[in-house]
Amino acid sequence: MRKFYLITVIVLAIMLTVSLSAAALSKMGSTGSEDKSVQSILKAKGYYNGSIDGIFGTATKNAVINFQKDNGLKADGIAGKNTLKALGLSQDSSYKGYSSSDYVLLARIISAEARGESYLGQVAVGAVVLNRIEHPSFPDTLAGVVYQNGAFSCLYDGQFYETIDDTAYLAARDAINGLDPSGGAIYYYNPAKSGNKWITARPIITVIGNHRFCG
Repeated sequence: MRKFYLITVIVLAIMLTVSLSAAALSKMGSTGSEDKSVQSILKAKGYYNGSIDGIFGTATKNAVINFQKDNGLKADGIAGKNTLKALGLSQDSSYKGYSSSDYVLLARIISAEARGESYLGQVAVGAVVLNRIEHPSFPDTLAGVVYQNGAFSCLYDGQFYETIDDTAYLAARDAINGLDPSGGAIYYYNPAKSGNKWITARPIITVIGNHRFCG
C-alpha cells in the first residue's frame, strides 16, 4: 500500500511539473513578461502592430504564426522553445556573457534615461548602451560606457538613483538578447531637451517616442 501511495505521489508530481511547464509557454490566453518580450520583438521585426501589453491574444498568435512560417518553424502560433530561440529569447537565466550586476546596471540606466517611453523605446536605449561597448570610440565594458564622463545626464540630475521600473528589467533582458529597435545606433537625444548642435547634426536612424536615435 505504501509503495502504491509513493508511486501515485511521484506520478502526480510529474504531471504537475509538466502542467506548469506547458502553462509557462507563450500561447493563446497566456500573460506575463515573456509574452511582452515576444510581442516587442515581433513588433520590431514588423510582424505585430498591437500594444505591448503582455496579453497573448489573436493578433499575437497570428504574428507568431507568420514569423514561424518565414523562419521554417512549425506554424502553430505557440512560442515554444524553438520559436523563442529564433526570436532571440533565452529560456535560461543567463545574461549572454554579462554578469547579474551588469544586467541590473543596464536596467537602471534604461529606467533613468527612458522612463515614460514606450517599451520599444526603452529597449532601444538599452541597445545603444550595448552598441557602444562594441564600438571603438567607447569603453569596452558596460560599466565603462554607463559611467563615462558626461555620457548620460541622468547620473547628474538624480534620475539614475531612482527606483528601477519593472519594465526596464524586461527591456534590459531583451536588449541583451539582441533586440535592437535603434537600428544599431550609438547615440540618442530628445530634441525637446537637447540643443547641442553636434548631436542634433548626427544622421538619424530612427525615431521612437521622444528620442531620435542616430549613428
